[in-house]
Amino acid sequence: MARHRSRGGSRLGATLERLSQSVSQQTGTSKAFLIAMSVVIVWALLGPVFHFSDTWQLVINTGTTIVTFLMVFLIQRSQNKEARALELKLDEIVAALEGASNRLIDVEDLSESELDVLRKHYQELAALAKKDNCLTESHSIEEAASRHAVKSGKTGSSGGGTGSARSARRSAGSAVRAASSRRSS
Repeated sequence: MARHRSRGGSRLGATLERLSQSVSQQTGTSKAFLIAMSVVIVWALLGPVFHFSDTWQLVINTGTTIVTFLMVFLIQRSQNKEARALELKLDEIVAALEGASNRLIDVEDLSESELDVLRKHYQELAALAKKDNCLTESHSIEEAASRHAVKSGKTGSSGGGTGSARSARRSAGSAVRAASSRRSS
């Protein structure tokens, strides 16, 4: 518990995190499924005893609604934590790899339209990689476009590559710079 408080979290937050993690792990087991299935079977078997009344139906409806409501928040919390951890791991890899574009660190903070620009840019990179026919090479977008242009003898003016490659690089760079300036403001 002290570990969580030293990171700036509250006692309640630490308790909820432990509870959330424990419940997430337990509800994803075969045992939890069997318990849920048993509850439904017992409820169904009790139908004739209660003459399939509205109250009998209300019991299962209320129970499943409450469980579903709570599980939505539990699952969301778990997914948020896992996504943050994965983003940090990927950021570390990008930061550590020589030749990787550091502009992609915190790319998850970009807007949808900025991500679309980057996606189109990476689709272009994938197309270049297919032309190179080598699975072991990896480059930044600019480097790949420039190298591909040199390899195919299509050296253009400043920066290399075709006009569409240069404009895509400029668009992607602008999107990343805009997002970076928004984050620092």
